[in-house]
Parts: sequence; structure tokens; C-alpha cells
Amino acid sequence: MEILRYPDRHEWSRLTARAMASQASQVAATVRSIMDDVASRGDEALREYELRFTGSSLSDFAVSDEEIERASSLLSPALRHAIESAAQNIADFHRAEIPSPVTVETQPGVICMQRPVAIERVGLYIPGGNSPLFSTVLMLAVPAVIAGCPYIELCTPAGSDGNIHLAILYAAKVAGVGRIFRTGGAQAIAAMTFGTESIPRVDKIFGPGNRYVMEAKQQATLHGCAIDMPAGPSEVLVIADSNANPTFVASDFLSQAEHGPDSQSILLTTSEKLLDILPGVIDEMLDALPRRDMMLHSLDHSRLILMHDDDEMMEFSNQYAPEHLILNHRDADRLCGNVRNAGSVFIGPWSPESAGDYASGTNHTLPTSGYARAYSGVNIDSFMKKITFQKLTADGIATLAPVVVAMAEAESLDAHALAAKVRTSAGNQILQ
Repeated sequence: MEILRYPDRHEWSRLTARAMASQASQVAATVRSIMDDVASRGDEALREYELRFTGSSLSDFAVSDEEIERASSLLSPALRHAIESAAQNIADFHRAEIPSPVTVETQPGVICMQRPVAIERVGLYIPGGNSPLFSTVLMLAVPAVIAGCPYIELCTPAGSDGNIHLAILYAAKVAGVGRIFRTGGAQAIAAMTFGTESIPRVDKIFGPGNRYVMEAKQQATLHGCAIDMPAGPSEVLVIADSNANPTFVASDFLSQAEHGPDSQSILLTTSEKLLDILPGVIDEMLDALPRRDMMLHSLDHSRLILMHDDDEMMEFSNQYAPEHLILNHRDADRLCGNVRNAGSVFIGPWSPESAGDYASGTNHTLPTSGYARAYSGVNIDSFMKKITFQKLTADGIATLAPVVVAMAEAESLDAHALAAKVRTSAGNQILQ
């Protein structure tokens, strides 16, 4: 870990940079090759990539109904209950987000409407690798079902034996997704972007992943497929003061480090004492964790930073734009008012980031790499588009036409003006 005391502002650009940025061009080239290959060779290319990356020799990508049902019987009752409880909380929160239709009469005879409509075909990407993220199944599938998306498919990597983790299958069943395919990484994103013999193309792709998945999603947008957001390696920024429990802070710090070697944790504090104590607490906790060796890679580009005051910490945080922001601070509620850029915020000492990752109800699919400056996390709106409608009466177009004509003629769009003029003339005859 890098430990800094009162860094100058000219250093902030470096300190807010993500570790993955230095290899971006190499990752982009690798992903472009995979995308082109899958677009050209379909299932054949997918099989080769799955064998190369996971050691899985696949004859059939689709998961059968029998496999999904078998997962229900093999999973422990305790985990089944946990998945069901989390799904209920997630559903309760996301149902509250459902937008209402809008109808406004902007002037007499001019009625404008907006209606939310579910996206027809959505693809959900569920990471495997270091962790089978069955929690992400709930975070994506539950709101997709609530939004009313007619077609939902899920892609996730299989193990070397060709099987998918039982909890992923059970979470998909609980959420209401039956179309599951065994493929992961950039090749899965390519399959959902272009379609293959086995995997249909979709209109929008959702889900987090490593730098290759993130790059593949961004390249998918060049081929007519929308994405939820750029969601890559996980990150957390913790703001803590002298009241913060060092054990709490260290556990939050390490919770991101175990996601993968590309993850990043940042601590901002005004407490010299906490800055001095924390490295020892982190090391002690780290020695007891099974992923210690991998987590050390993440900690190599993580930072502990001592700052002058609360305002400076919030300014730095907004520049960093963290995926997760933890306010373990005596004035956490006040600091919330200064949050401009963050994916999800955890307020006070009793709100660990893991609560939001699993079961509080908010969504854990969040913008990373600074994209929280412009993107929201996944929500019901992510699975919908909003179509506007307008209905004008003869009186309405007669009143509005002078505005339309004046603006259209000023833009030298005479046919636009004509469309309003002819209706005005016809409407005057009717009104007479």
C-alpha cells in the first residue's frame, strides 16, 4: 500500500488514476480480436475460447431445466433462504423505482405524454473466475423481471467440468430467468452482441466484469448493442475520522481487495492515529484470509491518504468518483450532502459495503473507473426506455403553428414549416 501525508493537489490526478489504465491499448486489441472472431465463427469460436480460458470442453452452451431444478435440491437450505431473502429486499426496493406515465397539456389542445416501455431483449453477464457472483444474478435479473423485459438471457462461465455453480442456477430460478448459457469473458459479451448459433443477440447487455469484459461491453456499443455502463474492476473509497473503528475500516478496505488483483481501495482520513494503526490491522486481518496472495496484488495499488480536513476529503472523493463510498465519520449524514460523484454510498459505522453487495436492497452493479461522474448504478430505468407521444387538436395546432413556423423558417427547414401551415389552413376550414 502507498501511504501519503497531505499530498499536494497536483498529485491528485495520479492518485485518482486506476491501475488498469496503463494496459488499456493491449486489452482493447485483445478484445477486438475476440469480438471479430465470435462474430465470424460463432459457436465454434466460443468453444475454443472456453477450452482455452476455463478448460471446459462444451458440446451444449444452454443449461437445461433439469440442471436448474437439480440446483434447488443440492443447495443448502441456509443458502437458499439467504438468496430468497436478498431477492425479496432487492425486489421491494426496485418496485419502488417503477416510473409512472406522464401526461401534460402544455397548452390547450397540445397534449404531451411519456410512457415507460421495457427493453425487449436483455443479456445479463454474471462473472465467474475468482468468485461465482450469484448475488449479481439477483441484482440484474430481479429488476429485469420487474421491468417486464420479454426476453432475458444470462451468460456465465462454467468450470472446467462444464458445470455452473449451483447458487447461480438457483438465484436465476428465484429471479425468474430460465435461459442460461455457459460462456464467460469477452467471448460471452461478443455472443450477446452478435448472436451465435446457440446464443441469441440482445438489445442491451448488463453486468460487471474484469477489464476484458468491460472493454468488450464498450466495443459492443460500436455494433448497435447498448450497455448498462462501464463496470470493471471493483473499488472502494473510505472516508474515516478519529472516531472510526480501525477493524471496521480495515474490513471494508479488504472487502474490495478480495474481488481481484485489479481492484482498488482508498482510505482518506484526517486522523494521524488511524493512519498509523491501520496498516498493522490490515496485515493482521489479511493473514487470516484465504485469498491473501491475490489480495496483495490489489493492495499494491491501494492507498492510505492523510488529508487536512473534511472538505478536502470530499473534494478528493468527488474527483475520484468511487464505485463504493463509505462514510465512517461522526458527521456522515452531513457529508452526504456534499457527495456529487459516487456509485453507492454507505453511511455511518454500521453500514458495510457488503450489505449493499448482497441484501440491503440497493443494486450492486455500479459504475467504476471514474464513470460515476456521469453514470448511475443499475436501476429499473436501466431496463426501460421512455417513449414520448403528442396529440394535438385542430385548436392546438392552430395555436402552436406560429411558434413552429417561426422556428422552422429560421432554421431554413421550410418543409417543417409547411407541415404546420397546411394543418392550420385545414383546421381553420373545419373550425369555420
